[in-house]
Amino acid sequence: MEDLDIVGLFFQRNSLAIEESHRKYGKSMQRTAFNILSDYEDSEECENDALYAAWNRIPPTKPQSLGAYLISITRNISISKLRQRYAGKRGTGEYSLALDELNDVISSGHTPDEELNAKEMAMVINRFLSTLKSDDRTIFVSRYWLVEPVKQIAQNLGTSESRVKSSLSRSRKALARKLRSEGYI
Repeated sequence: MEDLDIVGLFFQRNSLAIEESHRKYGKSMQRTAFNILSDYEDSEECENDALYAAWNRIPPTKPQSLGAYLISITRNISISKLRQRYAGKRGTGEYSLALDELNDVISSGHTPDEELNAKEMAMVINRFLSTLKSDDRTIFVSRYWLVEPVKQIAQNLGTSESRVKSSLSRSRKALARKLRSEGYI
């Protein structure tokens, strides 16, 4: 079923929307949650919570990309669950590793000034991503948005882990230069 049809089912308040969303995007949602939480049960719970959240948000929201919308909700729920789990402690797993890799490039966003600049920085990062080659952009987004392990990214793209690591390193350095030139570093 096409995304537009599924969104239409949400607008009709037809529970088939949940079933079709799960069928089409459930594995991606669970994989994203697992990459952050490293727990299958929590990943399933995050998918269910995300589908419930989508049910409550659609309508009035009409997402342009249902898959990206559902994965974004799943990611946010997973990160919240991880923060609850490790409140006051250093996190573990791929999420922590991915953040550590970007730590020198992007600040943590905890001060009020950093919070105010977050939206502007997001626009700069989006412009930066549009300058990357397709594969490099896929690698960057897979690692830092979907929080996929380097090994999984390499398998998905049919390339070596060293190629993925090199791409990530070059992209982080280029992002740092871009953020520096825009006054964020």
